[in-house]
Amino acid sequence: MRMDEIKQKQGGEKPAGQGIEIVDMLLGKRGEKVLDSETMILEIQKRVWGSLKKGYEYSGIVDESDRFLRKNVFATLDMMVLYVDLVGSTTMTLEMPAEKIAIIVSSFAQEMATVIRQHRGFVLKFVGDAVIGYFVAKGDGPLAADNAVSCAKSMITVIQKGINPILNQYDYPDLMVKVGVDYGQNLVVRYGADVEHSHVDLMGPAMNIAAKIQGMAKPNQILIGEDVHKKLHPSIGKEFSEIIWKNSEWKYHARSSGNLYRVFEYKTDENKH
Repeated sequence: MRMDEIKQKQGGEKPAGQGIEIVDMLLGKRGEKVLDSETMILEIQKRVWGSLKKGYEYSGIVDESDRFLRKNVFATLDMMVLYVDLVGSTTMTLEMPAEKIAIIVSSFAQEMATVIRQHRGFVLKFVGDAVIGYFVAKGDGPLAADNAVSCAKSMITVIQKGINPILNQYDYPDLMVKVGVDYGQNLVVRYGADVEHSHVDLMGPAMNIAAKIQGMAKPNQILIGEDVHKKLHPSIGKEFSEIIWKNSEWKYHARSSGNLYRVFEYKTDENKH
Protein backbone atom coordinates (compact mmCIF):
# COMPACT_ATOMS: atom_id res chain seq x y z
CA MET A 1 0.00 0.00 0.00
CA ARG A 2 1.42 3.35 -1.04
CA MET A 3 2.10 5.93 1.65
CA ASP A 4 0.65 9.38 1.18
CA GLU A 5 3.15 11.78 -0.26
CA ILE A 6 4.88 13.83 2.38
CA LYS A 7 4.74 17.55 1.82
CA GLN A 8 7.90 19.49 2.46
CA LYS A 9 7.20 21.92 5.23
CA GLN A 10 8.95 22.86 8.40
CA GLY A 11 7.54 21.20 11.46
CA GLY A 12 5.47 18.72 9.45
CA GLU A 13 4.61 15.42 11.08
CA LYS A 14 6.08 12.16 9.85
CA PRO A 15 3.54 9.63 8.63
CA ALA A 16 3.17 6.27 10.30
CA GLY A 17 3.49 2.96 8.56
CA GLN A 18 5.96 0.73 6.81
CA GLY A 19 8.98 2.24 5.13
CA ILE A 20 9.22 5.08 7.65
CA GLU A 21 13.01 4.76 7.86
CA ILE A 22 13.32 5.26 4.12
CA VAL A 23 11.04 8.27 4.16
CA ASP A 24 12.95 9.67 7.12
CA MET A 25 16.03 9.73 4.91
CA LEU A 26 14.53 12.49 2.84
CA LEU A 27 12.69 14.66 5.34
CA GLY A 28 14.29 17.95 4.53
CA LYS A 29 17.82 16.82 5.27
CA ARG A 30 20.37 18.79 3.24
CA GLY A 31 17.47 20.77 1.82
CA GLU A 32 16.63 18.13 -0.78
CA LYS A 33 13.27 17.18 -2.24
CA VAL A 34 10.98 15.17 0.02
CA LEU A 35 9.77 11.85 -1.40
CA ASP A 36 7.55 9.06 -0.19
CA SER A 37 9.11 5.62 0.10
CA GLU A 38 7.63 4.19 -3.09
CA THR A 39 8.83 7.13 -5.18
CA MET A 40 12.30 6.91 -3.69
CA ILE A 41 12.56 3.19 -4.45
CA LEU A 42 11.43 3.82 -8.03
CA GLU A 43 14.10 6.50 -8.46
CA ILE A 44 16.77 4.14 -7.14
CA GLN A 45 15.61 1.48 -9.58
CA LYS A 46 15.70 3.99 -12.41
CA ARG A 47 19.31 4.91 -11.59
CA VAL A 48 20.41 1.28 -11.31
CA TRP A 49 18.64 0.39 -14.55
CA GLY A 50 20.29 3.41 -16.19
CA SER A 51 23.69 2.23 -14.97
CA LEU A 52 23.22 -1.24 -16.42
CA LYS A 53 21.80 0.02 -19.70
CA LYS A 54 23.48 3.35 -20.33
CA GLY A 55 26.36 3.71 -17.87
CA TYR A 56 24.58 6.26 -15.65
CA GLU A 57 27.10 8.10 -13.49
CA TYR A 58 26.68 9.71 -10.08
CA SER A 59 28.44 12.90 -8.98
CA GLY A 60 29.56 14.96 -6.01
CA ILE A 61 29.36 12.20 -3.41
CA VAL A 62 32.78 12.40 -1.77
CA ASP A 63 33.45 16.10 -2.37
CA GLU A 64 31.53 17.24 0.73
CA SER A 65 33.63 15.03 3.01
CA ASP A 66 36.87 16.24 1.45
CA ARG A 67 35.91 19.87 2.04
CA PHE A 68 34.83 19.17 5.61
CA LEU A 69 38.02 17.29 6.50
CA ARG A 70 40.28 19.97 5.01
CA LYS A 71 38.58 22.55 7.22
CA ASN A 72 39.28 20.37 10.25
CA VAL A 73 42.80 19.07 9.58
CA PHE A 74 44.55 17.91 12.79
CA ALA A 75 41.31 18.26 14.79
CA THR A 76 40.01 15.38 16.92
CA LEU A 77 36.32 14.83 16.35
CA ASP A 78 33.69 12.65 18.02
CA MET A 79 31.88 10.64 15.38
CA MET A 80 30.01 7.51 14.43
CA VAL A 81 31.89 5.50 11.82
CA LEU A 82 29.95 3.18 9.51
CA TYR A 83 31.39 0.46 7.29
CA VAL A 84 29.15 -1.24 4.73
CA ASP A 85 30.65 -4.07 2.71
CA LEU A 86 29.20 -5.98 -0.23
CA VAL A 87 28.87 -9.73 0.34
CA GLY A 88 29.64 -12.25 -2.37
CA SER A 89 31.43 -10.04 -4.88
CA THR A 90 34.04 -12.75 -5.39
CA THR A 91 31.34 -15.20 -6.45
CA MET A 92 29.95 -12.64 -8.88
CA THR A 93 33.30 -12.39 -10.62
CA LEU A 94 33.00 -16.08 -11.53
CA GLU A 95 29.48 -15.81 -12.89
CA MET A 96 29.23 -12.44 -14.65
CA PRO A 97 31.08 -10.32 -17.24
CA ALA A 98 33.69 -8.04 -15.69
CA GLU A 99 32.13 -4.87 -17.09
CA LYS A 100 28.75 -5.72 -15.55
CA ILE A 101 30.35 -6.45 -12.18
CA ALA A 102 32.05 -3.07 -12.26
CA ILE A 103 28.74 -1.32 -12.97
CA ILE A 104 26.88 -3.21 -10.24
CA VAL A 105 29.57 -2.60 -7.61
CA SER A 106 29.79 1.07 -8.57
CA SER A 107 26.00 1.49 -8.44
CA PHE A 108 25.85 -0.29 -5.09
CA ALA A 109 28.60 1.87 -3.59
CA GLN A 110 27.13 5.12 -4.82
CA GLU A 111 23.60 4.27 -3.70
CA MET A 112 25.01 3.48 -0.25
CA ALA A 113 26.82 6.81 -0.34
CA THR A 114 23.56 8.57 -1.18
CA VAL A 115 21.89 6.94 1.84
CA ILE A 116 24.75 8.15 4.07
CA ARG A 117 24.38 11.72 2.84
CA GLN A 118 20.61 11.68 3.32
CA HIS A 119 21.16 10.75 6.96
CA ARG A 120 23.42 13.77 7.56
CA GLY A 121 26.58 11.74 7.22
CA PHE A 122 29.71 12.16 5.16
CA VAL A 123 31.15 9.63 2.72
CA LEU A 124 34.80 9.17 3.60
CA LYS A 125 35.80 6.87 0.73
CA PHE A 126 35.14 3.81 -1.38
CA VAL A 127 37.42 0.86 -0.67
CA GLY A 128 36.93 -1.89 -3.23
CA ASP A 129 33.35 -3.05 -2.71
CA ALA A 130 32.98 -1.27 0.65
CA VAL A 131 31.88 2.23 1.61
CA ILE A 132 33.01 4.10 4.72
CA GLY A 133 30.88 6.89 6.14
CA TYR A 134 30.94 8.99 9.29
CA PHE A 135 28.49 11.06 11.33
CA VAL A 136 29.97 13.93 13.33
CA ALA A 137 28.57 14.14 16.86
CA LYS A 138 29.34 17.81 17.63
CA GLY A 139 28.19 17.39 21.21
CA ASP A 140 25.03 15.64 20.08
CA GLY A 141 26.04 12.00 20.22
CA PRO A 142 22.47 10.62 20.46
CA LEU A 143 21.41 12.30 17.20
CA ALA A 144 24.50 11.05 15.38
CA ALA A 145 23.92 7.54 16.74
CA ASP A 146 20.27 7.52 15.68
CA ASN A 147 21.22 8.82 12.22
CA ALA A 148 23.93 6.19 11.76
CA VAL A 149 21.65 3.31 12.79
CA SER A 150 18.76 4.60 10.70
CA CYS A 151 21.19 4.86 7.80
CA ALA A 152 22.29 1.25 8.23
CA LYS A 153 18.70 0.00 8.27
CA SER A 154 17.83 2.05 5.19
CA MET A 155 20.84 0.64 3.34
CA ILE A 156 19.52 -2.90 3.64
CA THR A 157 16.02 -1.81 2.62
CA VAL A 158 17.35 0.05 -0.41
CA ILE A 159 19.23 -3.04 -1.53
CA GLN A 160 16.34 -5.45 -0.97
CA LYS A 161 13.57 -3.27 -2.43
CA GLY A 162 15.45 -0.97 -4.79
CA ILE A 163 18.53 -2.65 -6.27
CA ASN A 164 17.83 -6.37 -6.18
CA PRO A 165 14.53 -6.26 -8.12
CA ILE A 166 16.38 -4.65 -11.04
CA LEU A 167 19.22 -7.17 -10.87
CA ASN A 168 16.68 -9.99 -10.81
CA GLN A 169 15.31 -8.81 -14.15
CA TYR A 170 18.72 -9.61 -15.64
CA ASP A 171 19.03 -12.90 -13.72
CA TYR A 172 21.85 -11.42 -11.67
CA PRO A 173 22.28 -12.59 -8.06
CA ASP A 174 20.86 -10.59 -5.16
CA LEU A 175 23.21 -8.24 -3.34
CA MET A 176 23.70 -8.52 0.41
CA VAL A 177 25.78 -6.42 2.79
CA LYS A 178 27.40 -6.45 6.19
CA VAL A 179 27.26 -3.24 8.25
CA GLY A 180 29.34 -2.24 11.27
CA VAL A 181 29.11 0.98 13.30
CA ASP A 182 31.26 2.27 16.15
CA TYR A 183 31.69 5.55 18.01
CA GLY A 184 34.71 7.44 19.25
CA GLN A 185 37.27 10.15 18.62
CA ASN A 186 39.07 10.27 15.30
CA LEU A 187 41.89 12.51 14.19
CA VAL A 188 41.71 14.27 10.84
CA VAL A 189 45.09 13.81 9.16
CA ARG A 190 46.59 15.29 6.02
CA TYR A 191 49.34 13.42 4.22
CA GLY A 192 51.43 16.24 2.81
CA ALA A 193 51.89 19.98 2.96
CA ASP A 194 49.61 20.88 0.06
CA VAL A 195 46.53 22.30 1.78
CA GLU A 196 44.27 21.81 -1.23
CA HIS A 197 45.50 18.58 -2.81
CA SER A 198 47.30 16.42 -0.23
CA HIS A 199 45.29 13.37 0.78
CA VAL A 200 43.13 13.78 3.91
CA ASP A 201 41.80 10.90 5.99
CA LEU A 202 40.60 9.83 9.44
CA MET A 203 42.59 7.92 12.02
CA GLY A 204 41.41 6.51 15.35
CA PRO A 205 40.08 3.54 17.31
CA ALA A 206 36.51 3.96 16.05
CA MET A 207 37.72 3.52 12.48
CA ASN A 208 39.46 0.28 13.37
CA ILE A 209 36.74 -1.20 15.57
CA ALA A 210 33.95 -0.38 13.09
CA ALA A 211 35.88 -2.31 10.44
CA LYS A 212 36.36 -5.25 12.81
CA ILE A 213 32.68 -5.23 13.80
CA GLN A 214 31.61 -5.19 10.17
CA GLY A 215 33.89 -8.14 9.49
CA MET A 216 32.05 -10.18 12.13
CA ALA A 217 28.59 -9.49 10.69
CA LYS A 218 26.54 -12.00 8.72
CA PRO A 219 24.94 -11.14 5.37
CA ASN A 220 22.35 -8.36 5.77
CA GLN A 221 23.22 -7.98 9.44
CA ILE A 222 23.86 -4.72 11.31
CA LEU A 223 26.31 -4.78 14.21
CA ILE A 224 27.10 -1.81 16.47
CA GLY A 225 29.60 -1.25 19.26
CA GLU A 226 28.47 -0.63 22.82
CA ASP A 227 29.54 3.01 22.65
CA VAL A 228 26.99 3.47 19.86
CA HIS A 229 24.32 1.52 21.72
CA LYS A 230 24.72 3.69 24.83
CA LYS A 231 23.88 6.82 22.83
CA LEU A 232 20.85 5.52 20.97
CA HIS A 233 17.38 6.70 21.85
CA PRO A 234 15.90 4.03 24.19
CA SER A 235 13.23 3.08 21.67
CA ILE A 236 15.90 2.39 19.06
CA GLY A 237 18.25 0.73 21.53
CA LYS A 238 15.56 -1.87 22.24
CA GLU A 239 15.80 -2.99 18.64
CA PHE A 240 19.28 -4.38 19.36
CA SER A 241 20.41 -7.33 21.46
CA GLU A 242 23.89 -8.10 22.77
CA ILE A 243 25.82 -10.82 20.99
CA ILE A 244 27.14 -13.61 23.18
CA TRP A 245 30.37 -14.68 21.52
CA LYS A 246 31.43 -18.30 21.39
CA ASN A 247 34.97 -19.24 22.34
CA SER A 248 37.30 -16.43 21.27
CA GLU A 249 35.44 -15.09 18.22
CA TRP A 250 35.69 -11.51 19.51
CA LYS A 251 38.85 -10.37 21.29
CA TYR A 252 38.60 -6.58 21.41
CA HIS A 253 38.36 -4.78 24.74
CA ALA A 254 36.70 -1.52 25.74
CA ARG A 255 39.01 1.47 25.58
CA SER A 256 37.92 2.77 28.99
CA SER A 257 37.25 -0.25 31.22
CA GLY A 258 39.47 -2.89 29.66
CA ASN A 259 36.54 -5.31 29.62
CA LEU A 260 35.52 -7.16 26.49
CA TYR A 261 33.94 -4.58 24.18
CA ARG A 262 30.28 -5.44 23.78
CA VAL A 263 28.70 -5.72 20.34
CA PHE A 264 24.97 -5.56 19.58
CA GLU A 265 23.00 -6.89 16.62
CA TYR A 266 19.90 -5.43 15.06
CA LYS A 267 16.95 -7.72 15.71
CA THR A 268 15.31 -8.44 12.37
CA ASP A 269 11.79 -9.77 11.98
CA GLU A 270 13.24 -13.27 11.95
CA ASN A 271 14.92 -13.06 15.34
CA LYS A 272 12.73 -10.60 17.23
CA HIS A 273 11.01 -12.12 20.24
